[in-house]
Amino acid sequence: MDVLAWFWRLLAGRWQWRLLWLMNAKFMIGVSGVILNEDGHILLLRHRFWKPGTWGLPSGYVHKGEQLEAALAREVREETGYHMTIDSLIHTVSGYRLRFEAYFLDRIVSGTPCIDPREVIEMRFFALDDLPSGLLPSQRVIVDMVIDEQYG
Repeated sequence: MDVLAWFWRLLAGRWQWRLLWLMNAKFMIGVSGVILNEDGHILLLRHRFWKPGTWGLPSGYVHKGEQLEAALAREVREETGYHMTIDSLIHTVSGYRLRFEAYFLDRIVSGTPCIDPREVIEMRFFALDDLPSGLLPSQRVIVDMVIDEQYG
């Protein structure tokens, strides 16, 4: 699996998107979750297919016929072992030509932490005032929106 991740990172940028384009529906819908535990800490992942040192929200793509909320619940369960409930839709982004992204605020309700080693290198909870460097910039904006809304 490390070879596949190495090759994916080697492709970089537009070649990654072209490959995703060939492998997926022609209009892709992404979902991401700002997932908080009972202490108010946020769940972040280091994904095998991201650049080393990058942290991000649990996320994935919606399958044909799947509801946004169900897709996020599936992705979170597959990547982390957690079951979650959605509190609210935080934000949507549709500035991309053929992609739409939805961000949700979520809470863990059950499950045993268990990462999918094919996709995830590490998962960790962070205090909202102690986020790691390397958080994807586009997702940092979303996390900051949640911080401002809840604590601003």
